[in-house]
Amino acid sequence: MMRTPNTSHSLKWSWLRHAVQIAALLLFAAPLLVAGWGLFGVSVGGDDPVPAPADLPFFGSLSSSSIGGVTLLDPFGVLQVVAASKTFELDWLWFALPVVVLYGLVRARAFCGWVCPVNLLLELVDALRRKLGIKVSEAPVPRRAKMGVALAVLVLSAATSVPLFESFSPIGAVNKGILFGSVAGLWTLGAIVAAELFWGHRVWCRALCPLGGFYEAIGRMGVVNVRYDRTACIHCDACRKACLADPSILDPVLAGDDTCVRAGDCMACGSCVDACPARALSLGLGKGAKPAAEPAEEGSAAAA
Repeated sequence: MMRTPNTSHSLKWSWLRHAVQIAALLLFAAPLLVAGWGLFGVSVGGDDPVPAPADLPFFGSLSSSSIGGVTLLDPFGVLQVVAASKTFELDWLWFALPVVVLYGLVRARAFCGWVCPVNLLLELVDALRRKLGIKVSEAPVPRRAKMGVALAVLVLSAATSVPLFESFSPIGAVNKGILFGSVAGLWTLGAIVAAELFWGHRVWCRALCPLGGFYEAIGRMGVVNVRYDRTACIHCDACRKACLADPSILDPVLAGDDTCVRAGDCMACGSCVDACPARALSLGLGKGAKPAAEPAEEGSAAAA
């Protein structure tokens, strides 16, 4: 009997994800506003002294933050500083390790799907491009290229003695621009938006972002995974069209070779889950076992 697609979903992961992305921006902005400072580097008030945001329990940016006196650092930023300075401080490891452990336990590229402001912006650009009817290439650059870009950033950071990606990071352009009025990375962000509109679908997040490449390298360890129910799938391809990371990461499950998406590229964003009309995909804990290999036919065994 053919299964009737169920188009109603009790939870829309995409809406929850967007709420988390916006909440992250507000979280970083809150200390400045609470202290009476302005955003975008704009001063407010008169000559009266105001408290320093850094004295509050939480303050910082996606590159460096302080929570209750505990410093947290972007691990890829730390690697760039180590490469550029040719030195290593043990404190840098302790400050970056909680971030690595957190995203490593969840799913490393969950940062890209649930926190990164560039991903939120590019989803809006993606919607605009579809509304304008602009056609772009689906995969102009291989998705694994970003790991090569990440390695190149570290090598060039060592060669130039400058933390290279931090100098033009579009993530900093959004995050630090809102908080402190920083213009570093704005040209990169503009180029990424133009590429998204006219060159390739999700080309920055899928194939070029070095931070995404770093998280992809450790991304297979996470416990939050997209699971697949082969019996429910109607092979409508809606999940592939919705995938923010890269449709190819769904190929093993859609071919029946696996029961969950194991690729380190998966952002656990839930877009494919929301798009599936038959609820063949779900977002949950654990990977599950790979399906057992089907036994060979008796005739084949006899011939062998």
